[in-house]
Amino acid sequence: MAAADGDFLLRYRAVSSKLKKRFLRKPNVAEASEQFGQLAKELKQQDCLQYAGFCNLAMARCEQTLFNAPGEAMALTEAARLFLQEEQETQRLRCPSFEEHLQAAINCFSFATKEMNKLGEAVVYFQRAAELQSQVPIECLLSLGYVASCKLMTRDYDGALAVFTEMQLLAQEKGLHTSGSNTPVGAFLDVIVKCEVSRVLLLMLLQPPPQKLLPEHAQTLEKYDWEAFDSHSHVNYLPDDVFLLLQSVVMACQEKDIESLKVLQVELWPLLTAEQNHLLHLVLQEMIMPSGQGI
Repeated sequence: MAAADGDFLLRYRAVSSKLKKRFLRKPNVAEASEQFGQLAKELKQQDCLQYAGFCNLAMARCEQTLFNAPGEAMALTEAARLFLQEEQETQRLRCPSFEEHLQAAINCFSFATKEMNKLGEAVVYFQRAAELQSQVPIECLLSLGYVASCKLMTRDYDGALAVFTEMQLLAQEKGLHTSGSNTPVGAFLDVIVKCEVSRVLLLMLLQPPPQKLLPEHAQTLEKYDWEAFDSHSHVNYLPDDVFLLLQSVVMACQEKDIESLKVLQVELWPLLTAEQNHLLHLVLQEMIMPSGQGI
């Protein structure tokens, strides 16, 4: 393995040296990108997946310099696949791991989705990442958050609702276990709050009929029902101002009160994330111009 390491470094540095600027001569970035790609293929065939991933990252940087967004995204996606395969092999062999390969894969997919609309493929790998991170709940929740965001960007609102529900249940379970009390703390509490708000907004957007409302969603909406609300019978992790405004949003949607919803949108705007503000905007648009078939 040491000899392979040395050979890889020598060839990698040889290609990298071609990218250095020289007097009156521009570096041939396209040639370097091609050579990094060829080196990556050879390393992949030799099962040196981590090194092949590094070569694809170098290739992505070259394509970025050439303003070739599709080429950059392809190289980043391949690097992500390789890092993910390396992490899977590490776990299969039960070797010590700090999950650096997994984190590298997640970062690569995040950058790739910004370059090209590869959201469907990203969902698959983020879901796989979440499964591999089952022993590290916070990292698992982070990967699931990426899955939810991808589903929102592809307008799979039912799918996003399912992921946010899964995240909230996991955060509540692990948060209570970690804190040793009746209230989750820290990052787990932040995830619970984010998921709760996003789920309520998605339910207002989708407006599922009572016969199709899942028990976990019905239980959530019960907390926002003015008539049934009892502060002693419901556990509420939201800040008071967010909870009361969200409760008003639910009532406005039930009453089809567009003007009240517009006022609430302004008041909630600084309290929500960009993703949640977009959902609230969609709720308002659906109320103004109903599609007749739901989103």
